[in-house]
Amino acid sequence: MIIRPKQMLQFISISCTIAVSIYNIMFFQEGKQMSIFKGAGVAMATPMNEDGSVNYDTLEKLVEDQIAGGTDAIISVGTSGEAPTLEDDEHLEVIRFCVEKAAGRIPVIAGTGSNNTAHAVMMSKEAQKRGADGCLLVAPYYNKATQQGLIESFSLIANSIDIPCILYNVPSRTGSNILPDTAAYLGKNVENIVAIKEASGNISQVAEVLEKSEGALDVYSGNDDQIVPIMSLGGIGVISVLSNVAPRFTHDLCQSCLDGDYVTAGKNQLKALELCRSLFCEVNPIPVKAALNMMGYEAGKPRLPLTELSPAGKERLKKAMAEFGLL
Repeated sequence: MIIRPKQMLQFISISCTIAVSIYNIMFFQEGKQMSIFKGAGVAMATPMNEDGSVNYDTLEKLVEDQIAGGTDAIISVGTSGEAPTLEDDEHLEVIRFCVEKAAGRIPVIAGTGSNNTAHAVMMSKEAQKRGADGCLLVAPYYNKATQQGLIESFSLIANSIDIPCILYNVPSRTGSNILPDTAAYLGKNVENIVAIKEASGNISQVAEVLEKSEGALDVYSGNDDQIVPIMSLGGIGVISVLSNVAPRFTHDLCQSCLDGDYVTAGKNQLKALELCRSLFCEVNPIPVKAALNMMGYEAGKPRLPLTELSPAGKERLKKAMAEFGLL
């Protein structure tokens, strides 16, 4: 039996039919504060000057253009924001600056995860002091914690602050997979762990997270090419690289899902596939910084060990952007 997009509506919760873009309204599940945002959150690139310092003039333009483009939240200094190569003072200043410029119009979520739990605690506390609306906590990388280690580490970090936390599962980069039972346990037992950014690429795993968490954990797609599949299962949005270059499109795609219009959403998901692939033709955020430069932003180049996009990558990305209407 072929299941067509409109038939998928029976699998979507009633909340996905609400025709409103919600970004700073908080939801509650059995007394627990839930969604930091619904829709499209941009995994914002951190622009650099020629000397490698943070380009705050361009960063301000990016914040303003994202808000004008309908983005529902800013995720500051995550993977796309080059968290591994920003010093702590730079990292925290970028978060503070984004909070200041967003000025409460949309939430700012700070990337504060680490493979050093004590460091993640410190960064999360400092991000809260600087006004962040939530924290994004990546699974510990390189040292590859056990599932019990993940539970203890995430619990300690979350319990050290008073703002909501989003877990970030990206095994391809960390070598560590937050399994569904672990995610569900954390959602049910740690008050301010409210969501997970799922970038495992495994739709069956995402479905199991939603099943086992029983409403205690919101799910955001961590892959731009899987927004519609994950939202059709009950996810509430995406933390998106695509939003850096196409904020209105990504917001509208998510809104179609929230409105229950999976025919439109599906068509737009397919329309964006080659652009999504091109934005990951080399390691993120190498392509997206090149894309921003092509669009006239002074995003600069990534810090080493990341390099500028190769000539072949630039050709592919430029073609995809032109076909999408961005150039």
